Amino acid sequence: MTTYAMVIDTRGCIGCGDCVVACKNENKVPVGLNRDWVVEATRGEYPNLETEFRSERCNHCGHATCVTSCPTGASHYWKDTNIVLVAEAKCTGCKACIAACPYDARLIMHPQGYVDKCTFCHHRVDQGLDPACVSGCPTHCMHFGVLDDRDSGVSRLLRERRAKTLLPETGNQPHVYYLL
Repeated sequence: MTTYAMVIDTRGCIGCGDCVVACKNENKVPVGLNRDWVVEATRGEYPNLETEFRSERCNHCGHATCVTSCPTGASHYWKDTNIVLVAEAKCTGCKACIAACPYDARLIMHPQGYVDKCTFCHHRVDQGLDPACVSGCPTHCMHFGVLDDRDSGVSRLLRERRAKTLLPETGNQPHVYYLL
């Protein structure tokens, strides 16, 4: 199995939202809906405050509860990878995947009645391209690649820098990492 990962350097993210716009344009996401978003987290006490901007999306987990909870098989892994997709023709809109996702990454219920989410732009990955959010980032703080390849940029970054995932205690094995 090929494991794809995204690494986001939160020290370089300025919270501009270009990743969100790039995703919306690339994937024709309906107005008012988003497949990714930017979180602003401020910690500390005045005057010693720190603000972190974090671009978030589906974590494309190795053990995704959204996949195991889907009663129709609409939520599934793409090819032999960890990229989680939703087959809109199989999705009944029951929202079991929405309830199962600990990251609240299944926010989109299309007007046509199916659930949608980040796909790591698998159609671009299939062509050897980065996801649109990575390509559209003006600060180049987002990185994408094959985690299993020791020489890939994401593998190198994770070896060289301290990183975290969101909610690792869930056991889902998330594959979006945040450099601190």
